[in-house]
Amino acid sequence: MSDPSEILIARAREGDQHAIADLLTKHLSSLRAFVRLKAGALVRRKEGDDDIVQSVCREVLADLPRFRFTGEAEFRHWLFTHALHKVHNKHRHHRAGRRDVAREVAAASGDDSDGLQHAYATLCTPSRHAVAREDLAAFEAAFANLAEDRREAILLRRVVGLDYAAIAEKLGKTEGAVRNLVYRGIAEIAMRTQQPPDQE
Repeated sequence: MSDPSEILIARAREGDQHAIADLLTKHLSSLRAFVRLKAGALVRRKEGDDDIVQSVCREVLADLPRFRFTGEAEFRHWLFTHALHKVHNKHRHHRAGRRDVAREVAAASGDDSDGLQHAYATLCTPSRHAVAREDLAAFEAAFANLAEDRREAILLRRVVGLDYAAIAEKLGKTEGAVRNLVYRGIAEIAMRTQQPPDQE
C-alpha cells in the first residue's frame, strides 16, 4: 500500500485542493512550533509566526512539482528545510535594519495556543504531559536559553523527525553525543518550566 503522504503529494501535484489542504494540515502544528522556536524573540517581535508559516506553505506548494517522494521522513525534512531558509532570511532582513521602524508593529500571532500546546508537548514530552496555556511563553524562553547545539538537536529529533544517525551526520557529532544533547536539553527545559522530563 502506498504511503498516505505519497498519495496526498501525488494528488496535490495534480491540483487537488483537498489534498493540498490535508497535506499541509497534517504538519501544520509542528511546522508552526518549528518556526516559532527557530525564529526566536527577535523575529517574533516583528512578524507573526502565522505569516511566516503561510509564506513557507506557499513556497512549498510552488516547489511541490519538483519534489520526489521517497518517504514521510524525507518529506518532513524537505518541508522544514523550506521553513529554515525562510526563518534565516527573516533574521538577516531584520538584523540588517531594512524595515522602516515607523511601520513596525508588534507581531500578533493567531490564537492557536492549543496547537502549540500539542506541538510543544510532542517536542519534549512524548507521554503528552500538558504544556499549560500560560506556560507557553515560559517554554519558549527556556528553549531560547538552551545552548545552540541542544536547540538544534531537539528540533531535528523531535520536530523534523530525523533519526540520531542523520542528526549526527548533519551536526558533525557522534550519535551518542546527539542523544546526550537531546536528553540534557529536554532536562534543562523541564527544570526551567517545572515539567517532568521524559526520556526516549
